[in-house]
Amino acid sequence: MGSELGVTGDSKSQANLSPVSVWWICYGCIWTFFLCLGIAYMVIHRNSPTIRIRGLGLMLSSIFFLHLYFWSVQFGLCMGNVMPGDAMFWFMGVWLPVGLSLFYASNARFLHIARLQKKYAYPCSRLPGDSSKFRRQSGLMGRFHRLDYSSKSFLVVGVLMFVQIGLSVLMYLISRKYHPSWGIPGTEVTGTPMEMKAEQGRGWEWWPGIVSQFVWCWIIAPITLWKARDIHDTQGWRTQTIACVIAGLPATPLWLAAIYADGMAYMQSVWLPPQWICVSILVIEIFTIFLPCFEVWKRQSLRQDTLDAIAQWEARNKSSSGEGGEAKSLASGSTAVESILSAWKSTKGSIRSDASGESILTMGALEYVLERNPAPLQEFSALREFSGENIAFLTAVAEWKHSLPVALRDTTAIRDDKVQELMREPFNRALHIYAEYVSPGHAEFPVNVSHQVLRKLERIFEKPTLLLYGEREEPEPATPFKETFDLDSPITPDTGDSEKGLKNSVREIRNLVQYWGDIPEEFDASIFDESEGSIKYLVLTNTWPKFIKIHRSSISSAATLEAGVNVVGLNDERSEKSART
Repeated sequence: MGSELGVTGDSKSQANLSPVSVWWICYGCIWTFFLCLGIAYMVIHRNSPTIRIRGLGLMLSSIFFLHLYFWSVQFGLCMGNVMPGDAMFWFMGVWLPVGLSLFYASNARFLHIARLQKKYAYPCSRLPGDSSKFRRQSGLMGRFHRLDYSSKSFLVVGVLMFVQIGLSVLMYLISRKYHPSWGIPGTEVTGTPMEMKAEQGRGWEWWPGIVSQFVWCWIIAPITLWKARDIHDTQGWRTQTIACVIAGLPATPLWLAAIYADGMAYMQSVWLPPQWICVSILVIEIFTIFLPCFEVWKRQSLRQDTLDAIAQWEARNKSSSGEGGEAKSLASGSTAVESILSAWKSTKGSIRSDASGESILTMGALEYVLERNPAPLQEFSALREFSGENIAFLTAVAEWKHSLPVALRDTTAIRDDKVQELMREPFNRALHIYAEYVSPGHAEFPVNVSHQVLRKLERIFEKPTLLLYGEREEPEPATPFKETFDLDSPITPDTGDSEKGLKNSVREIRNLVQYWGDIPEEFDASIFDESEGSIKYLVLTNTWPKFIKIHRSSISSAATLEAGVNVVGLNDERSEKSART
């Protein structure tokens, strides 16, 4: 049998500076350097939707603890003979389970965000797992179910970590293997100092750490993957979940085999037993750090390609023959858009239209879809992009503008008492749009507008919003990840403390109360123009090209399938004719 750091009774109490141990140290340093570069890239682009939606603070905390364990193992072959015999016991009993707990809690956000985004795809349906039934329930379970997602996650992870670390401390206290003078008699080990250190690197005392790995990697992780089986996002999150779950499965069995199987003892001179766990950590770090970085780079590349396509189309339009060429291009673009929309509902018939492929990426084509039939784009953005709030916001603003009285559309008109009365209902509707989609303190998923635009809207709507929805927690400017943590616990109508449930529910308050105070002078029909333009540009350069690309691929696949069916049918007809003759 082996031990955690490959120590045997014949080992010498000195550092091992063999080429293999030096290689492992260099490998650990180089990988840490690249990992730090990836983390720095994520921090710099922390406002990107791909990074924000993952929860940067919790994710980096998990990577920190996992990498501490990874780093200690890389030095294990070199320093194992001189390290205290119980060092790796605490590394595996504290750093590793804490890192795994935080990681899978962070990765479970995938299911939570996907669940909340369904309301944008299916606005008339109730979310599954509605917790409103727990509002009136008393006791600990009722209080637990009334907590928001972030509080639930930290509570569950905190309890599990407390139990696991407590069990590790208990094993350490009762075993005389680590302190011969006290503990349960019969648990001590004898022999030379190196023989005793080798025994400290294995044994029944290690079972809390093993059970913890088994629970997270073999129970919780597969359950998360099973629940995510129907989610196909464009953020790379599902790919990350699958890779990390698969990578975590063999780590614990291989570690046990390396410790207790005599046939694997020969490997310990070049490959320590915990290196099997480090392979799992390596895969987790690759897909947790570098995959999102790649997705951010790909998003930026797609944005630039879209802007280049628009620029080429506009240049070609200017060189065309006046208004006739522009109208013709707009008509062909509308035809292509209609083909895309019809393909969403059915893949039958001749639906391929590449006549104006470049013009379909323009703002005009996007506005055409938003005006005629935004449902397919909204469903795509909610279920696959996890940004359904953008399309919902644009739709709500468009409906608000169309419902404005003619008297309010003239921004130069004098506001007498009659006009002020006409503004009452439009102001309340605009107020609810701000609270539901823009306000950082009240919206579940605030749309990403610039600081200047947000401050302008806050000057008009924030005080009335506080009157209707209550106080909000101001973000801490000194904490760089506060904005990211805001997405950890989005305020939902069916969660939160019972005393705040009604206050935080935008949709419930919209149907119950109205604002009757003074309407700010800055409020007019153009109040949402800047934010609407900003979100349209964001959708145009991010969601819209993905929507077009994916559905063009589905259209091509459908056309190929239809052609294959026709060929099969033709062959069957020929076979029947041959049989008759």
